[in-house]
Amino acid sequence: MGKRDPRVDAYIAKSADFARPVLEHLRGAVHAACPGVEETIKWRMPFFVHDGPLCYMAAFKRHCAFGFWKGRLLVHTNAAAPEAMGQFGRILSRQELPPKRTLVALVRKAVKLNAAGVPSPTRGRAARRPAPRPPADLRRELATNANARATFATLPPSAKREYVEWLTGAKRTETRARRLGQTVAALAAGRRFSWKSPG
Repeated sequence: MGKRDPRVDAYIAKSADFARPVLEHLRGAVHAACPGVEETIKWRMPFFVHDGPLCYMAAFKRHCAFGFWKGRLLVHTNAAAPEAMGQFGRILSRQELPPKRTLVALVRKAVKLNAAGVPSPTRGRAARRPAPRPPADLRRELATNANARATFATLPPSAKREYVEWLTGAKRTETRARRLGQTVAALAAGRRFSWKSPG
């Protein structure tokens, strides 16, 4: 028997109006294809697991995404939207999804790959990305705050990258200044980055 995760219910409920029918349709197709599938949250998005990761879905401000963990073995990536997560490009509505029978067939193939122990063709191959160099304003703040500097020094590259990308992603000067203050305060308190409460 499969397992539905209330965190996925919450994820869908807080998604944009256009996204909810897309996510519900994807969720239903996955459960129809694999009644024993379990849901979880990984990297802040819903994942479906059966003998390992099967597939995932995500909602953004203006589009949704859906992909298979071993997608290269199942689906040719949508060349029209190569920058989108997953194998189906930027999904703007339920009508842009493949038919449910197609999704069900793909999920069943993914289940067979996991049952056979077939490794993902992309996992483990990517070179580790080095830690990002903090921008000048963050370096100045870290130089004057020993606790923040010590925390930042102990973070793994991925955690440093989250702080740096969040800070440098600010479009307005006042947003950048606010984020810089939140970043330094969080680091001084010994906290890792969290999208829910970055600072």
